[in-house]
Amino acid sequence: MELKHTPSTVNRKLSTIKSYFKFLIRQGLTKKNPTQGITGPRNSKKIPIFVKEAEMDTLLDDTNFGDGFEAIRNKTIIQLFYTTGIRRAEILELKDQDIDFSTSTIKVTGKRNKQRLIPFGEETRELLQQYLEERDVRVGVGDDEHVFVKEDGDKLYPMLLYRIVKNKLSETTTLSKKSPHVLRHTFATTLLNHGTELNAVKELLGHSSLAATEVYTHTTFKELKKAYNTAHPRAGNSKKGG
Repeated sequence: MELKHTPSTVNRKLSTIKSYFKFLIRQGLTKKNPTQGITGPRNSKKIPIFVKEAEMDTLLDDTNFGDGFEAIRNKTIIQLFYTTGIRRAEILELKDQDIDFSTSTIKVTGKRNKQRLIPFGEETRELLQQYLEERDVRVGVGDDEHVFVKEDGDKLYPMLLYRIVKNKLSETTTLSKKSPHVLRHTFATTLLNHGTELNAVKELLGHSSLAATEVYTHTTFKELKKAYNTAHPRAGNSKKGG
C-alpha cells in the first residue's frame, strides 16, 4: 500500500502468498504460516461509466447513421441498448418471437437462463419495425431467426457488435470506455436520475440482488449534487455578514 498499489493488486499478491504457504504446510516444508490472520485492504467499488443524456440525444437525433440496411440496424441496436439496458449477449441471442409489439415488450434470456420482460417505448417500436422490414427485404430472415444479423443473414458476433457501439459513441462522447455495457450503465443511470425506484431498475436489468444495482446510486447522487450546486443560489460558500 505504501508503494501506491491498488487494493485489488495488493489482495491478489496476498492471495498468492497465502496459497504458497498453504502448499508448503501440506508438503511438510514448514509449520508456520506468517500470512495467517493478515487481511487485505477493502476493494473500492468502481463507479459505472455512463453517457450523458444530452450526448445520447445528439447521437440518436442528430448523428448521421447513413442509409441502407447497416445504418438502420446500427441505430436500432444503439436505441435498444439505451432504452432497455439489455446485455450484449442478450441482444445477440434476441429472436423475432421474443419481441411482442402488441404489449411493447421484449423477452430476454439473461444469465443462468433467467428470463425477464423489458418494456420499450413508441420511438423504439417504430425503429424496430423499420429495421425488421428492411432486414426481411434485404436478407429474408424468417420468424425463428435472430433479430440482428449481418448482410449475409448470419447473426452478429460479439466483436462486431462492440465495434458498432464504440464507433458510434466515439462521434459524441470523449469517454475512455465506449462499449455496450456503458450503454447499459447509461440506461440504469438515466432511469434513477428521473426518479425510478431502485428495485424497478434491478428487475429491468435482471440483477439477482439489489446490491448489484446499488452501485448506480453513487453516480446518480453525484449528478444530483452537481445539479444542486449549479442551480441553488446558496449552494456555494456561505455569505458572511448579515
